[in-house]
Amino acid sequence: MAPLEQDALALRQQLFHERVRECIICALLFASLYILCHFIITHFKKHTDFTAVHDDEDAAVNRIALGLCTFTLAVALGAVLLLPFSIISNEVLLSFPHNYYIQWLNGSLVHGLWNLIFLFSNLSLVFLMPFAYFFTESEGFAGSKKGIMARVYETSVVLLLLTLLVLGMVWVASAIVGNDAASRQSLYDLWEYYLPYLYSCISLFGVLLLLLCTPFGLSTMFTVTGQLLVKPRLLEDLDEQLSCTRFEEAAVSRRIRSGKASCWLNLDMELLREQFFAIRSKRRKLELRHRASPWQRNLGYPLAMLGLLALTGISVLIVCFHVLELLLDDAAMPRGIQDASLGQVSFSIFGSFGAALQVVLIFYLMVSSVVGFYSSPLFTRLLPERQDTPLTKIIGNCVSLLVLSSALPVFSRTLGITRFDLLGDFGRFNWLGNFYIVFLYNMGFAGLTTLCLVKRVSWAVQAELIRALGLHKLPLPVTCRRPLVKSC
Repeated sequence: MAPLEQDALALRQQLFHERVRECIICALLFASLYILCHFIITHFKKHTDFTAVHDDEDAAVNRIALGLCTFTLAVALGAVLLLPFSIISNEVLLSFPHNYYIQWLNGSLVHGLWNLIFLFSNLSLVFLMPFAYFFTESEGFAGSKKGIMARVYETSVVLLLLTLLVLGMVWVASAIVGNDAASRQSLYDLWEYYLPYLYSCISLFGVLLLLLCTPFGLSTMFTVTGQLLVKPRLLEDLDEQLSCTRFEEAAVSRRIRSGKASCWLNLDMELLREQFFAIRSKRRKLELRHRASPWQRNLGYPLAMLGLLALTGISVLIVCFHVLELLLDDAAMPRGIQDASLGQVSFSIFGSFGAALQVVLIFYLMVSSVVGFYSSPLFTRLLPERQDTPLTKIIGNCVSLLVLSSALPVFSRTLGITRFDLLGDFGRFNWLGNFYIVFLYNMGFAGLTTLCLVKRVSWAVQAELIRALGLHKLPLPVTCRRPLVKSC
């Protein structure tokens, strides 16, 4: 064999082994995410929907739909980890460029992960989740033999009709927006035009949803932190309050046990029970604060609040700086690339520290958006309950989390949180090149976040000052007005 043929054969073998290694790594990562998501969904699902006591067929259908939900949630979690994994991989390759044990970590693997997440996101949003919902609601066509296959046939027909309806709407919208010859020619390309355009609309909706949920979630997290941690009180005698609450609880308890018979007994007893439960809840909170150590009471809550304020302030400063960059330099616009060149230059001017800060901010904004999503009045009914969440609500949660998480890379790059450019089809969204959309999006995020932050902090400081000075105990002024009497 000639030397040139040997070199070509060795190169093909190396490419083959690299491809196999990437497939194994992707399979292991996804299997880990799938197992984790299975435990998460099992923690929230309603067990009566999956038992064969009433109907074995319904239980089997629900288990199939649960597997599709687990797959979708694993894709959503992978979309959340996609950008942080890429940033950390780049920093690791910069720090250890010639290490033998990290040669598997390369641009081809990262690019393949981005493509897989994009493909699975499209598959889950367009096919799997609608199929899971219609599959659980189907009963089979009238007159057909009952069974799982009858439900599969009905679900497939309904999903086909829905797909034709959506594609028709996308076709009409595309024909209205683009009226040139190239746009008309692309209308007949399903894979290269329809699905990216449809996912572009979904990503735009997800990014707008992140814009609305994240500032609201940031303000909600301050309230949640105050509820989970023990807050220090200024000018407060905790022992005196605890003893007074115990005496009050004992007095109300004696009144309930020795209730006198009267015609208003039921009403009085109900009021006394409500008062007793309120006093007991207050007493338990005071005991929890009393048992907390001085370090936990006086240091834990301030540090947590300072951490939230610091992360929120840094996010707003980065976005404001990115707005200035958008006005001065076209390179600040988010763009997509087709080749992931990792290990060449850091994506932060502060090196590894800046990259770590970017990862922390990405996770922080994602958590804030999820908190804001479930705290908003429109979506608070989707909040899952432990061991009591029906399957339809699980499907709704999986779709919502996938829409939010798949928009996270675009969201982070649009706001300038990271300089890592979008890989694969994530950078093919049409609206990413529109300067006015990107600029207004950055201004909206900075304005809404600043407004929520100032409002929340000012209210918290005002409430603490009122409580510390004892002004909350003062009676409210009551103005009495004479009723107007008409003269006869």
